[in-house]
Amino acid sequence: MGKLIGKFLEKEGCFLKNIPEFPFLSFDSNLLKNADSIRRECKVFSLGTIGRRYEGKREDKNMENQDFESAKKQETAQNANSWVAENPHETHLRVHEVELPWYRKYLFSTDHKVIGIQYMITSLLIALFGFGLMIVMRWQLSYPGKPIPLLGGVLENILGHDMFPNGVMTPQAYNAFGAIHGTVMIFMALVPALFAGFGNFVVPLQLGAPDMAFPRLNMASFWCFFVGAVIIMVSFFVPGGAAKSGWTSYPPLADLADSGPNFHPILNGQTLWLLGMAFNITGSLLGVINMITTIFQLRVPGLSWMRLPFFVWAELVTAFLMLLAFPPLEAAAIMQLMDRVAGTSFFSPDGLIVNGQQAHYSGGGAPLLWQHLFWFLGHPEVYVQILPTMGIVAEIIANNTRKPLWSYRILVYSVLTIGFVSMIVWAHHMYMTGMGQAISTFFQLFTTIISIPSVLIGTVFLMSLWGASIRFNLPMMFALAWLPLFGIGGLTGLPLGWSTSDMVLHDTYYVVGHFHYMMAPTSIMALFAGIYYWYPKATGREMNEFLGKLHFWPTFITFNGIFLPMLMQGFAGIHRRWYDGGQGWEMAQGLLWLNHVMSVSAWLLALAQIPFILNFFWSLFYGKKVQSDNPWQATTLEWATPTPPGHGNFLKPLTVYRGPYEYSVPGNEKDYLPQWEPDTKPQVPQAKVTKI
Repeated sequence: MGKLIGKFLEKEGCFLKNIPEFPFLSFDSNLLKNADSIRRECKVFSLGTIGRRYEGKREDKNMENQDFESAKKQETAQNANSWVAENPHETHLRVHEVELPWYRKYLFSTDHKVIGIQYMITSLLIALFGFGLMIVMRWQLSYPGKPIPLLGGVLENILGHDMFPNGVMTPQAYNAFGAIHGTVMIFMALVPALFAGFGNFVVPLQLGAPDMAFPRLNMASFWCFFVGAVIIMVSFFVPGGAAKSGWTSYPPLADLADSGPNFHPILNGQTLWLLGMAFNITGSLLGVINMITTIFQLRVPGLSWMRLPFFVWAELVTAFLMLLAFPPLEAAAIMQLMDRVAGTSFFSPDGLIVNGQQAHYSGGGAPLLWQHLFWFLGHPEVYVQILPTMGIVAEIIANNTRKPLWSYRILVYSVLTIGFVSMIVWAHHMYMTGMGQAISTFFQLFTTIISIPSVLIGTVFLMSLWGASIRFNLPMMFALAWLPLFGIGGLTGLPLGWSTSDMVLHDTYYVVGHFHYMMAPTSIMALFAGIYYWYPKATGREMNEFLGKLHFWPTFITFNGIFLPMLMQGFAGIHRRWYDGGQGWEMAQGLLWLNHVMSVSAWLLALAQIPFILNFFWSLFYGKKVQSDNPWQATTLEWATPTPPGHGNFLKPLTVYRGPYEYSVPGNEKDYLPQWEPDTKPQVPQAKVTKI
């Protein structure tokens, strides 16, 4: 690439001394497509700093061509060498002064950092949308049948009188809000933010790579995800509203819902749900192929497997889980789509009675086949969301305890074990389907086994805190909050892994409480921890600490106020799908007051996010500027880049000399030893030996 660019520049009268010797002068490959861009690039060098542009007639006609070219190159090389030596950082900036159109720079960018930010911003907006759906549902559960204050009239005008008559939520609207809340929060908010958002931005930097392995594939991945999310949210505005068959879309209900004479064959909620999921899964598969290739192929010299930051390990295992588990769900979505639009019956059984009449289709389908295909992804999806949070927490704990993680190898082997075992436990979601004792025992056994590496990871984090002088900054506060939330989520899952207790707790609010402890507070606290931690690197500014603490404490408290009462209601047998919150069940009356506790906590949680939103955008313009490229005094490679990183990321080639968490090394002047700094052993004076 360097030689090719050199030929273009030379043709335009712009010369550099052996471009391959300047690997930090990285060029956008799109410049090669446009001669005008090449000329503008040459003008950067013609400013009398790096090179000189020669145009027009040669003044000395007597000079032979070879001597003339040699003289030009020699002069250019001298200027380049002297200026680069004096201005290494400016070199990186000046070479990229050519401005791309705004749509190439911010919309259709191939830069991994821009794509990571696109994923993050889009996912946060979708999370805000999904959270808003839950806020409305909580009113219905606490005050069933009553008009929703402030929002009731607005929702009636937007979604129609059939969904919100006089501002009251109908069962159809409740089912639609519940289905889309679960779908977007898992598949289009938290997983894209944790895996793709942080993964795209951080992983290439931690590898010392200039970009992802396939930049255009990276861009296509984001836009497939974006299109899928838009389709899902637009489905609210088609006749009949959004999908109402739950976020799991179980057939035969999902095969028949939103169909009939009053529905469009394609533009209906359930069909659009399937189309949106197909786009989303396609984008995810493009992204994971890119992530795996990048980690395998673009590590800098010296960055062996056991020198990788744990966050990279977490992203790698997550990518393999998605690569193996997502294709069955995409195939299932396409099969269900064919059941709805092409008259097939992959999941529709014989003899199904609809509205008092036998349904007209070929039959012979298996509704349980959908459950197997869905949960084959559905359970690994839990770890797809949790493993990146483990990587984030590991980075922050190591940095703020100022000591190496207690056992890096245990972390790595544990996350690899989780990745393997999580693929063979999916059917513990299906004990109620009547599976045989032998199969049930198999899934119970491995569901219990997978808790062992999870406990080991939590133990490593706790042991890393032991005896440490902890820095309680904003990222560390959110990372520490992750530990008890992860513990509660994991421990409450054990009874659901055993068929005897699951028979009692299945379909109660206990399942909702356990599931949300893992997928909501645990994931979201780590998400906030990562944002506060890498925000200075991405923007060059620090977030306000007071606003951050004002965000942290109410968020931590209200999360538990929402989900802890669900566990209590679950033990009382309150069903998780009751649209009235249990008002019609006599045995639930003693615990219905907890609905008000959960709803008030949810509304306070919404208010608690206002300081974060203000902090996020205010700090972009008025936050304190970082004083160095490594404000946290960290050891991994992302802190070796300029702040914020430019195109190509690094100013010079890097070599890794040690592991990722060398803190408080005895004999070292600083309490941290970055991966990219060579060893500097102190000179030990030699003792004189006197012969007797």
